[in-house]
Order: sequence, then structure tokens, then C-alpha cells
Amino acid sequence: MQSVSTKPYLIRAIHEWCSDHDFTPYLVVAVRGKMQVPMEYVKNAEIVLNISYNATRNLNLGNDYISFSARFNGVSRDITIPVGAVVSIFSRENGEGMGFEYEGPTDGEQEDAPESAPVAAKDDDNEPPPSRPSGGGGRPALRVVK
Repeated sequence: MQSVSTKPYLIRAIHEWCSDHDFTPYLVVAVRGKMQVPMEYVKNAEIVLNISYNATRNLNLGNDYISFSARFNGVSRDITIPVGAVVSIFSRENGEGMGFEYEGPTDGEQEDAPESAPVAAKDDDNEPPPSRPSGGGGRPALRVVK
């Protein structure tokens, strides 16, 4: 029997917790291979994205992919991220959240975005990514949400 990952459920739970407390949820995503993200914002093979409802349109926190539309410098962009590439989700306001191990594609899988990603525009600009919480060494230092 194949084990089902808890990662997408935990991402949705932290996102809901942030939203319920008026915090801004941010994702740190490891960018590997072909991904549907704005590459000009990728630093050290990672991108930090605001995934609040105010900064996104048609946000879908699925079991396999996270997809949404957002504006970057006034230009609407469609974003699709494999859940396995999510390194952490955290609150911008207090740094609380959860970190994950990068999960590369399994044998025979590609890291490409699915062809059927939703397409939409957003009126508000996605703000520039904040400095993510760090404890040195470039790794996120997140506190456990209790």
C-alpha cells in the first residue's frame, strides 16, 4: 500500500491558519528544471511567493500542484508549483510556519507544470518577496506552530 503524503494537507492548514489570523502566508519553493514561476525573482534556486488571497487569483492548493495567478510589476503571471518543490510555508508577520524536505520527481515523472493549469488575472500587484526567516547558512529557521 502506497503512503499518501501529508505535505499538501499541512500546507493548506498553515495557509488557513495564516488567513484566519490576518497573517500573510508565503511559500519558499525550490526551483528545479522547468517550472511555471517568474524566473527573474528566483535567487539561489529558490523563489519566495506571497500566496495570500489578496495577492492571488484562483488559488488552488491541490495535492499535486499549487496554482494561481498574480501580478508581478503590473504583469499578470500564471504560477504552477509541484507540491514536492515547496520548501516551507510561513507567516510574513511572525515567521511561524513549517519547513519541508525538497521532494524531487519520482521515476518517470517530469518536473514540468501540467498543461491544464488554470489561467486568470489579478488586479493587485504581488508585493516583492520579503526576506525569509533564516538562522544563517541560507536555510529557513522556522518556529513550530503549536
